[in-house]
Order: sequence, then C-alpha cells, then structure tokens
Amino acid sequence: MTDQYDIQSSRPGARFRAKPALPARAGARQWLGLALLALPTILLGLDLTLLHLALPALAADLQPTSTEALWIMDAYGFMIAGFLITMGTLGDRIGRRKLLMIGATAFAVASVVAAFSTSTTMLIAARAALGIAGATLMPSTLALISNLFADPRQRALGFGVWATMFALGMAMGPIVGGALLEHFWWGAAFLLAVPIVALLLLLAPLLLPEYRAPNAGRIDLSSVALSLAAMLPVIYGIKQLAKYGFTLDASAAVAIGACFAVLFVRRQRGLSDPLLDMSLFANRAFSVALIVLLFGLIAVGGTMLLVTQYLQLVAGFSPLVAGLWMGPPALAMVVAGIGAPLVARRVRPGFVVAGGLGLSVVGYLMLTQLGNDRAAVTMVVASFSLAYLGLGTIAALGTGLVVGSAPPEKAGSASAMSETVQDLGVSLGIAVLGSLATAVYRRTMLQHVPDNLADNAREAVSDSLWAASTIAADLPPGLIEEAQIAFIAGFTAAAVFSAISVAVLVVLAAVALRQVRRIGQTGEQS
Repeated sequence: MTDQYDIQSSRPGARFRAKPALPARAGARQWLGLALLALPTILLGLDLTLLHLALPALAADLQPTSTEALWIMDAYGFMIAGFLITMGTLGDRIGRRKLLMIGATAFAVASVVAAFSTSTTMLIAARAALGIAGATLMPSTLALISNLFADPRQRALGFGVWATMFALGMAMGPIVGGALLEHFWWGAAFLLAVPIVALLLLLAPLLLPEYRAPNAGRIDLSSVALSLAAMLPVIYGIKQLAKYGFTLDASAAVAIGACFAVLFVRRQRGLSDPLLDMSLFANRAFSVALIVLLFGLIAVGGTMLLVTQYLQLVAGFSPLVAGLWMGPPALAMVVAGIGAPLVARRVRPGFVVAGGLGLSVVGYLMLTQLGNDRAAVTMVVASFSLAYLGLGTIAALGTGLVVGSAPPEKAGSASAMSETVQDLGVSLGIAVLGSLATAVYRRTMLQHVPDNLADNAREAVSDSLWAASTIAADLPPGLIEEAQIAFIAGFTAAAVFSAISVAVLVVLAAVALRQVRRIGQTGEQS
C-alpha cells in the first residue's frame, strides 16, 4: 500500500498524505469495444470522400451540373454538421449505445438507397439522409470512449485511435472507391455499410456500456429548431458565396442564420438544461481546439478533393491506381494520429499541434509547384502526406482537448461540437477551395476556348476539367492540355490559401495552447 501515499517530510513525525486513487485501467473488453467503435467511425470518414474518384464515372452516368456535383459531394457533411448538436445531446439523454444502434440501422438503409440512385436528385437526397443518420453515430462513438476508459492516458490514446480511424476512413475513401470502380458501378461502395452495421448491431450490446446523463431533462424542441435554423442557412449561404460571390440570396441566408444563432445562444443561456452548454466555451483549450480543427479541416478537405482529381484527370491514372497513390498520405496520418498522444505525454500538446501544422504548411507550399505530367505525382503525394501528418495530429489532440474539457455528463454535447467543426470544415473545404479552384480554372480557360467550338463543348470545357475530360475525344488538339494547365492554376491558388491559413493556426496553437499540460499530468486540461 506504500504506493498510495506521498511522504511529505523525512523528519520525525512526518505526515503522510493519501494519494488520489488511480483510475481503473481498461481491460480486453474495453479495447475490443474501441475496436468495434472504430468500424462505424471509419465508415463515416469513408462516406465523406468516397465519391472523390468516382465523380467522373458518376458524372457520365447521372449527368449532374457542376453545382449538383458539389451538392452530391458535400450534402452528407453539411447535414451531419447541422444535426450533430441535437444528436449529441439526444444520446446523453436516451442512451449513447441506444442512439448508436438506431443511427447505424438508418445509415445502412440510406446507404442502400444511395447505391441504387437513378437520378442526381435521388442521390443528393440519399446523401443528406446519410448525413442525418451519421449525426447520430458520431457523438455516440466518441462519447462512449469516455465511458470505456477512465485512465487519462488510455482515454487520450482512445481519442487518438478514434480520430485516426475517422481520418483513415477519409483517406481510404478514394482508395476503396477506386478499387470498387475497377469491378463494379459507382454506387457499389455505399453497400459497404451493410455488413459493418450488421456486425455493430450484433456486438454492441456485448462490448459497449450504456450511458445516460444523470438527471437529464427533456430535449428542448425550440432549441433544436433554432439550431437547425441557424446552421442550415449559414451552410447554404457560405456554399453559395464561395461559388457565386456576394449574391443577394447567399448574403441573406448567412444573415438569417446568424440571427437565429443569436437567438439560439440566448435561449441556451436561459435554460437550466440547455441543448448546448455555452459555459464550455469559457475553457480556452476547448475554444482554441475547435478553431484549429475547423480551419485545419477546411484546408485538408478541399485539398483532398483537388489531389484526387489531379491524380485521375491530369496524371491520367485509373481510379484504382489513383486511389493507391493515396496510401502514403493515409499511412502518414495514421502515424500522426497514434503518435501525437504518445508524444504529448512528454511535450505540451500545444507545441505538438503547432509542429504538426508546421509540416502541413510545408506540404501546401510544395503543392504550389505542380506540373501537368506524371513526374510531378511523387511530389504531390509527398506534399499531401505532410498535410496529412498535420491532420492526424490535430484530429487526435484537438478531439481530446475538446472532449476532455467537458464534464462526463456533457461528453456527448462536447463530442458533437468537435465533430460539427470537423465535418463542417471538410465540407467548407470542398465548397470554398473547390469553388476557388473552379473560379481560377474558368477565368484561365476563357483565354483558350476557340470561337468556333460547339456550344455544348464550350459549356463543358468552361465548366470544369472533369466535364472537359468526358468529351476529350471531341475537342480540338491541345485544348484538354490547356484545361489541365488551367486546373493546376486553380489548384495552386487553393494551395496558397491553405498554406497561409494553416500558418496562422501554427501561431495560434503555439501561443494559446502553451499552458495545456502534458497528457497524464495533473490539470492536463487547464
């Protein structure tokens, strides 16, 4: 029992002070539970990026416009972001495991609908339904980790594994999509959800604990309505602003959403049991970690879309080969996601986050030096691997800081905030960087489109590189190469934007998080 006490003095009559009881360390069942939670977590990440390499095949089948293509890509992430706060709090009230199982069933059904979509509208609707179902899964998986692991170091590692699995799913999306496209149609990848959900429903009652917040009241439906009225118009407005600039409808949508956001915050402050506990934002580590996650994921989300398009449409790789080239970045992200919490046991997390983001800045700067031949592929992959090192670091440590700053009964709400900014970041990255690259592409191509080109060909070439590639055989010699050069110009502009924004995050993390103690120390979330 001597290890339970601190000797405060060696003088006669020295006092002994009882040490706090050490948290129980997790056993095999808890680690198996974490492995089970990794399955839906990977699945959620997969669905964010699953269609990146499938977009050309999907475009040839469903013939979406460029706007519809963007909605297909990011409707999933936007709907997750819109509903996460509600679902995170719902899990705290009805039970996190129960919500996980309900959401998983809905996710499988929506996946089947998406797989067999016969129109653009049907696919967008299915992707939106997947987002709502995904919003029930994400806070449940992350909050349950808090219940599985009492020991701070094991819990931090659990958060790191969770973040790594989610980011790994994002990284595997193009690989899985590319592999399936070699043998099946573009919708086949969605069917991966069915066996994963079946396994989850079978094992969850055996391996996962149930948790409901003690003395939790009923969900305030007015707060739910206000949260959706705040999130969805802002999301729509930002998407439209990124694509078309300051139009009246986009500006009005952002303004309307902001007004509802103010009403939402005021209502939360007046409730004894709010949908979102605003006092969480008083913790600096919580707030700064959210900012780092949001803007870090904006850079990564948009760049991932452009990298996968570069590999397929500029370098000329098949979907499978292009997906395999995404393997090294995925490995870099896994190393960072697992390694960052271990390094943070010896180095303050703020400095670890700043270091990871600094490597990302180097990667984004390297992406500004692209060419339009296969010789540049190695540099593209190496650059994006550096970006993914930063992603793994901020996903692991940022998630731990956000959830670890909240009391246990608010873990679901804190988890929802962490995932809201991550999903919103990826979706905003696709919208903002994708639209920035498209705008530069279109401006560049205006100088090269022949006057005698047929109207339908002119529209395709002026719209995007993937649209031009679908009619490459009908274009005049050299025009598709000009389109590739225009795409690279847009990619370069997006890389510059990412490098600058992430450089600001490096300074923010190093300064604002410098007081956060190493993982495992007393006051680790101070």
